[in-house]
Amino acid sequence: MKNLFEKTQGQPGLVGWFGELLTEKYNQEPDQPIGIKLWNRVYLKSCEVEHNNTVRNIITKARDEYRTDVIKLFTDAGIHFSFDYDWCNYMYMHGIITYAEDDDGSCHICRFSSPFIQTRLYNAFTGIIKKNQERSMIALEPLDTLDDVFDGPDLNIPALLSRYKNYLKRMKESGEDLWKDQPRRKSDFHLTEAVGHFHLYHWLSMALRKRCIIRPEFPTGNGKVDLHLLSKDDKKGLIEVKSFVNAYEVKESITQAAKYASKTNHSSVSVALFAPFTDENVLTQLSRTETIDDVTVTVVAIGQG
Repeated sequence: MKNLFEKTQGQPGLVGWFGELLTEKYNQEPDQPIGIKLWNRVYLKSCEVEHNNTVRNIITKARDEYRTDVIKLFTDAGIHFSFDYDWCNYMYMHGIITYAEDDDGSCHICRFSSPFIQTRLYNAFTGIIKKNQERSMIALEPLDTLDDVFDGPDLNIPALLSRYKNYLKRMKESGEDLWKDQPRRKSDFHLTEAVGHFHLYHWLSMALRKRCIIRPEFPTGNGKVDLHLLSKDDKKGLIEVKSFVNAYEVKESITQAAKYASKTNHSSVSVALFAPFTDENVLTQLSRTETIDDVTVTVVAIGQG
């Protein structure tokens, strides 16, 4: 029941749908209590193969007129909510977002309506990236077996992210436009940073196929995205995906990442920091490693342009 409420936020339509899947369609032992194993199976089915008209409609609406605004929600935790904004009104009425008071109670900010809806939207936008990059360059150098990533007691995530940066460099050198036809801000037509968030998940799926489970988590409903990695031999890794705003917020994100890693029983965490510039000197200065309360936090700045 706890997982059901957390994932749906008690939305009646979703609760009823999950209840039907849990008690009827996938419950082969109706005389036994419903356990976490059945829940995990049903949740996977609901994210990938179970059709729901309401959910399908929400995804369609999110891809429509306010697509850029929806994508921005994955990177900015403090977007102001008001029914006076057409896009807020539209997305609220279509079940995509809700709202909450900010920490000091001075205004309302946008929140996804539920972690389940956020997961489905994340998968949908990742699918767009995958479609556009399907026949693109291979994820790794031909002879790269990722030995340094898998040799330690835990996954070496900074080494893995260096492969991702190398992939972006190879794409650029080959003349392929990674960001072609991807969403851009209406105000200045700069690339929406969240595109990188979806692309990183897609690249990890290509680079680690059959070797790792990659599970996106949305712990707060405010755009925060964490990627949990688990190898076949139970080695784990954690990536917090962030967008660069300013240098001060980078410092804050390091502290927050350390707290989250400790809470989720990780001794290390990497922050994949997407920045709307490609100056390697600045990216190098933003990248750093710190230890906070026995948690190692590594920031890897990734240029996007």
